[in-house]
Amino acid sequence: MKLIREEIEKVEVITEEKNGKKLLYIQGPFLQTEQKNRNGRVYRRNVMEREVKRYTNEYVSKGRALGELGHPDGPTINLDRVSHKIVSLEQKGNDFIGKAQILSTPMGKIAESLLKEGVCLGVSSRGIGSLRQTREGYSEVGEDFMLATAADIVADPSAPDAFVEGIMEGKEWVWEGGILRERIAEQTKRRINTLVDQKALEEHKLSLFNNFLSNL
Repeated sequence: MKLIREEIEKVEVITEEKNGKKLLYIQGPFLQTEQKNRNGRVYRRNVMEREVKRYTNEYVSKGRALGELGHPDGPTINLDRVSHKIVSLEQKGNDFIGKAQILSTPMGKIAESLLKEGVCLGVSSRGIGSLRQTREGYSEVGEDFMLATAADIVADPSAPDAFVEGIMEGKEWVWEGGILRERIAEQTKRRINTLVDQKALEEHKLSLFNNFLSNL
């Protein structure tokens, strides 16, 4: 059984108003079947249908379908890193269209701020299962596949740029969040200044952003 992640690059951002409060959602194809994805893997429709049904009954319908910001190392949901709640997951042909509400957690606020900065966010499913190599050259995900989350939020290449800008311009979404957040942000700012002096900032932006998220 391996940890298996699949990334879908673009999702739609939706704002809805409920009880006078504006709520932010992302929506799009969270899961895809019967086609070779860019990781060279294929999910069979019947396997995903079964797993989505279980996941919906056990998690989505009970308000427990959570996801994180970034690429977690294992199948477990880390509650301190949750950024959104998946509120629906519906089949449309070979795809499963998901909708997730951005939460007002520390990670959720970072995701919301990235969206407001114009960063395109994508989603990445996370599960465990076996893989079988086929003669056609792709890997088929086995019938033992179990979905951990239909969607973590992942950022496109513009996220590190927005993050570095946020650090240097003192933007609230980067700096405000307690003493720990301020200390990490200050350390990151010093590192950015060093990299600027070394003319090496561009190649380190992504690692700076990922280190910031992992240390919160």
